[in-house]
Amino acid sequence: MAGARPYTGLVLDLEIPPAEAATLLKEATARIVDVRESWEFAVGHIEGSLPMPMGEVPSRACLELDPGERLIVVCHLGMRSLNVAVWLRNHGFDQVQSLRGGIDAWSAQVDPKVARY
Repeated sequence: MAGARPYTGLVLDLEIPPAEAATLLKEATARIVDVRESWEFAVGHIEGSLPMPMGEVPSRACLELDPGERLIVVCHLGMRSLNVAVWLRNHGFDQVQSLRGGIDAWSAQVDPKVARY
């Protein structure tokens, strides 16, 4: 990914607040991975995010994601994304974080055009 930062050795917090995630996206220094089901993604999503339902992460992560890339995982309220972020970290993705509060918090705090459900 263009603009991806190389691993710096710094340990990131496991969760990232929506406003901080928005800044990273504006700077094109992070990528969103949406782990919700396809019907949830269809309701509303962050523009440019990669849909990868939680159940598909183990089979797709190593094929479609770069372990050196800054990744922000999102779900509805933040629990699935937190679990996926932990799984990814355990599989060598050191720069992954879960979006605190999920797409619901993103809609409430960053972009109200994203539908809430």
